Amino acid sequence: MGRRVILKLSGEAFADQELNYGIDPVTVDRVAVEIAQVVAEGYQVAIVVGGGNIFRGLSSAAKGMDRANADYMGMLATVINALALRDALERAGAPTRVQTAINVQEVAEPYIRLRAIRHLEKGRVVIFAAGTGNPFFTTDTTAALRAAEVGAEEVLKATKVDGVYSSDPASDPNAELYDELTYMEVINRQLRVMDSTAITMCMENDIPIRVFNLAKAGNISLAVRGESVGTRVR
Repeated sequence: MGRRVILKLSGEAFADQELNYGIDPVTVDRVAVEIAQVVAEGYQVAIVVGGGNIFRGLSSAAKGMDRANADYMGMLATVINALALRDALERAGAPTRVQTAINVQEVAEPYIRLRAIRHLEKGRVVIFAAGTGNPFFTTDTTAALRAAEVGAEEVLKATKVDGVYSSDPASDPNAELYDELTYMEVINRQLRVMDSTAITMCMENDIPIRVFNLAKAGNISLAVRGESVGTRVR
């Protein structure tokens, strides 16, 4: 039985790379094909999806909104992404189930921990949507929580940069790319890996985090297989 991982995909993984908004079928299909390949090799992959390509609770679009209401809207956005990814994965040959933390029974299963584990054991991809089901928690925290619940060996965070840098590489040409960090280094240096709740949860449950560039073909496969790519936090 292959190792079990949680792959965290932000809304950027679904969006048109130029517009950074909406759902781009070409982008989603590319991601799905890579995931389907490693699942065919026997790896167990569960996915936590974000929704920022459609609506983000902390965005300017939500300015003035009640925070809880905006977060629930963001949760529903993740369900849309999850359904798009399930469709692409099924077409790529990977049997897939979507489980949601809020009840959307006409289109997805409710999140049930033991059922999710059984799906993974049977070689199905499981997509966790709607975050934790609670406002004020990020999908990064959801990834850490689900990893602990289903016994994942690692959280793989796909981003638009090559890993964790000492500062923003977009504005600082001297930004240093780290190969490896400890949880406390991430927290103390306030590095932008995941939010502090997610980092703390991974640290307390001894779950490593790998941050890598989603845009580079083959990186998902490398990360799932446990090969060296991006930055590892442990």
